[in-house]
Amino acid sequence: KAQLDNRLFGQHLAKDVVLKAVMGFSNNPSPKKPLILSLHGWAGTGKNFLSQILAEQVHPAGLRSKFVHLFLATLHFPHQDQVKLYKEQLQNWIRGNVSACPSSVFIFDEMDKMHPGIIDAIKPFLDYYEEVDGVSYRKAIFIFLSNAGGDLINKAALDFWLSGKRREDIQLKDLERLLSVGVFNNKNSGLWHSSIIDRYLIDYFVPFLPLEQKHVKMCVRAEMTARGYAVDENIVQAVAEEMTYFPKEQKIYSDKGCKTVQAKLDIHEDL
Repeated sequence: KAQLDNRLFGQHLAKDVVLKAVMGFSNNPSPKKPLILSLHGWAGTGKNFLSQILAEQVHPAGLRSKFVHLFLATLHFPHQDQVKLYKEQLQNWIRGNVSACPSSVFIFDEMDKMHPGIIDAIKPFLDYYEEVDGVSYRKAIFIFLSNAGGDLINKAALDFWLSGKRREDIQLKDLERLLSVGVFNNKNSGLWHSSIIDRYLIDYFVPFLPLEQKHVKMCVRAEMTARGYAVDENIVQAVAEEMTYFPKEQKIYSDKGCKTVQAKLDIHEDL
């Protein structure tokens, strides 16, 4: 909780949902199935960041741990005509690693770029089975990261803003159904018509809201502190103003989240 509070900004929903999900799962001595989270939102909103923090809580070496596995759709599954081979490789990899460590963590990034059908290869490992071929997958954690559904989330956040409601009043029920249906029917989603959604195996669809300028400033301050600098509010303001915002008229949300904060801060290093 302390990690999320200090390092992830503007995502009250994601923090709350993931914290409760992981705590409940960790405290359950015999879960009926693995924990499966699907994180959705535009680039730079914190999906990768949160999955790293989560992985570090389970295995302190985080992404460097041999029990945490990161798959990138464009790197590991690039070719449409190799889908059958990828499915076999993926099954063998997951089976081998969960045999070695039941609490393995698997992170699938760029789900929106994954060829439909690949992810369904792992459905047997995600389902309510005691064991599959002698291996229990019930203590493993699977995290899917996707930009798919980001437009739906942004629209919902903007509607809240336009109707004068507080961002913090957006609740999971306002977005979760919208997301699951939107992602299932989105052809640019690795979960398009996926049996994983069909069988209700995803525990939570976690929305990441678009970031406002105040959240970008929080990212800049955190990055300055991480680099050992004193926080200079003039530089914080300058970096925040160099970002581009949408919608065109109101300019409320950063269109790259906090993604380019590090690069923009490099330009101000000499200050």
